[in-house]
Order: sequence, then structure tokens, then C-alpha cells
Amino acid sequence: MKLEPTILYEDRHVLVVNKPAGWVTMGLPEGQETLLTWLKRMIKERDSKPGNVFLGIVSRLDTPVTGAVLLAKTSKAAARLAEQFRQRTVSKIYWAIVEGKWPKPEGTLLHWIKHDPRFRRVHITHAKDPDAEEAVLSYRLLEASPQCSLLELAPQTGRKHQIRIQLSSCGHPILGDRKYGAKNPFPTGIALHAKQITFLHPIEKTPKTVEAPLPPYWRSIALKVLSADRT
Repeated sequence: MKLEPTILYEDRHVLVVNKPAGWVTMGLPEGQETLLTWLKRMIKERDSKPGNVFLGIVSRLDTPVTGAVLLAKTSKAAARLAEQFRQRTVSKIYWAIVEGKWPKPEGTLLHWIKHDPRFRRVHITHAKDPDAEEAVLSYRLLEASPQCSLLELAPQTGRKHQIRIQLSSCGHPILGDRKYGAKNPFPTGIALHAKQITFLHPIEKTPKTVEAPLPPYWRSIALKVLSADRT
């Protein structure tokens, strides 16, 4: 049984929820439940709304990823938040547990990636590839053991699967991410969590930062990394 999403922040214009692993954000055939359809139904029932509920996904997460998802509750908020993403003024911070001992304390990864629709994944390519997209990812090593490392990540670009493929291409796939080469399992989904999102409130025009707590099972494994002896 899947865990239910929890509300992290809500007002008349925006909604931020903590998405558990296993939820498709949106886009399934009619009749199949997604995060978006579940939230619309929940709001309709909770607020006793007679008509349709407007709710727009502004930020997405892959199905096996947990953490903060930003939604708009009005069309005006949706348009303004979407423009912030186009201008790359929205800041997102992730935590990831990767296989192996990460070698450097901090830095930035730059890759060119290409989407392969046949296998629903992305690949590393070269800058001259006409289908290539630039992927930039800043990282900071929080803790490491010989078996795995805990990283804080700040993507500078919003490419599909970019965190997953960039870490994997460095020889350190995310725990549980078998699509991108992981050998070790993770209890639910993969060890990638959208921990924080910062955006400009679309109506109030003030910065808003929302943090998403780690799932309990995620936290217990992260603590093992934090307490592991370094070598």
C-alpha cells in the first residue's frame, strides 16, 4: 500500500506537498490515479467544492523519487510560477545516497545528456549532438563511508533524470536506481529526496522556502551513512 502525500504548505494560491515514492505526478490514462488526481479529489472533498478543482503541477518528480512538489491553485499563480522555472529562479535542493565513496567535498558536474524515448531514460552524449541538452549539477558531500555517500545536490538546469544520470556517469549511482546502474536496493523507490524548494510567491512577491522531511525509512539509512566510520 502506497503512503499518502502530505501537505507541507498551502494558501489560496499555491500548494506544496511531500510526495512519497511510487506516485506518478501526472499524465496516466484516465481512470488511473496520479498525485494530481488524488490531490484534486482530496481538496474537493475537504473543502466541499461543488465544481472542478483547479490544480496545476509546476514541479515534477520521477515516480521513485520522494520530496517537495509545487502546485498552483489558480491559473494566474500557475503562469507566474511556470515563468520562474523558465527563468531558472526557482531553487531546489536534493539529498541523495549514492553507492561508493564520493571523492570530492564539493564541486559542479557538467554533462550533455540526450533523451532516449525507446527506453524512457537519458544517456550521456557530447555537446555537438543536435539533440543534446546541457545538464549542470552542483554538489556537496555531507558524509561518506566506503560503501555509500550522502550528497546535497543543487541542479542548475531542470533536465529529465539529470541527477540520476549525472551521478551514475561518475560511477556512483543512487541507491536503488537500477535503471541507471545501481547494484544495491533501497526499501522504496530510490535514495533521492527533494528536500527543499524556494520560489517567489506568485501573488505576495516574497521568497518562500518549504522543506520536505525525509521519509522514516530514508532517514534510518541516511543515519547509517552519517555514523559510518570514514576511511
